[in-house]
Amino acid sequence: MDSRRRSILAAGLGLYAQSVFPQQRVKLPKIGLGTWQTFDAGNDSAARAPLREVLELLDGNVVDSSPMYGSSESVAGDLIADLGMRDKLFIATKVWTRGREEGIRQMETSFQRLRVKVMDLMQVHNLSDVATQTKTMQAWQEQGRIRHIGITHYTASAYDEVERWMKTGAYEFVQINYSLAERDAEKRLLPLAAERRMSVIINRPFAEGSLFRRAKGKPLPSWAAELGIASWAQYLLKWIVSHPAVTCAIPGTGRPEHMRDNLAAGRGPFPDAAARKRMADYFASL
Repeated sequence: MDSRRRSILAAGLGLYAQSVFPQQRVKLPKIGLGTWQTFDAGNDSAARAPLREVLELLDGNVVDSSPMYGSSESVAGDLIADLGMRDKLFIATKVWTRGREEGIRQMETSFQRLRVKVMDLMQVHNLSDVATQTKTMQAWQEQGRIRHIGITHYTASAYDEVERWMKTGAYEFVQINYSLAERDAEKRLLPLAAERRMSVIINRPFAEGSLFRRAKGKPLPSWAAELGIASWAQYLLKWIVSHPAVTCAIPGTGRPEHMRDNLAAGRGPFPDAAARKRMADYFASL
């Protein structure tokens, strides 16, 4: 996309001028919760029981969902309402469709499923018809129905397009993949987010489990204890959320013991740049 097309696009969307920056970052706990697959429990009461326990462990954390995650929005919405936890969570979801009217219909459905009157964060999932959906999200934000808006993607192959949309100035949040297995975001997206004070949510923190498979049977380094790290999950998450541009990571889990383990990565000392390099080097040696 050349500069003339970007200018036309930005004007058509009514996006904020670059002079608006820097934005005020939202303060959130370092570890949140993703609901892909893990919360797709339907009406199965037995399957919902541990998910209820997972949510009870949270206080102020991001709970991120999407209409493409099966019944996850409905399950999360039911449990959050039953627990009376709406005010204790930062609820985020996405719009993932094409066309203005279909986008409106889908977002209205998400509000109903998640049982919210005001959505903390609405994101355009994988940049799907991003120009159209952004217009609606901006209008709803002005009306007070949405607090924050953002864009998401899960693969480095889309980073050029993600970067272009970040530069329009329309978004307060960007959600991308980042882990010890997928570090492309370090090159341009994370520095750009820091420059523009965009909040950054990290998905795929365990690279769909591949990092656990690599570490299986391997010992943590002795110096990990100095950083308050007691498990590989904490090691992997603490490395991510200690990046100065990262707001939080959203590992998905339906198991309370895993949620407790994940949350521990958001507490205690955080590695500085030298310690992060040491962590990356050690993991690469496994």
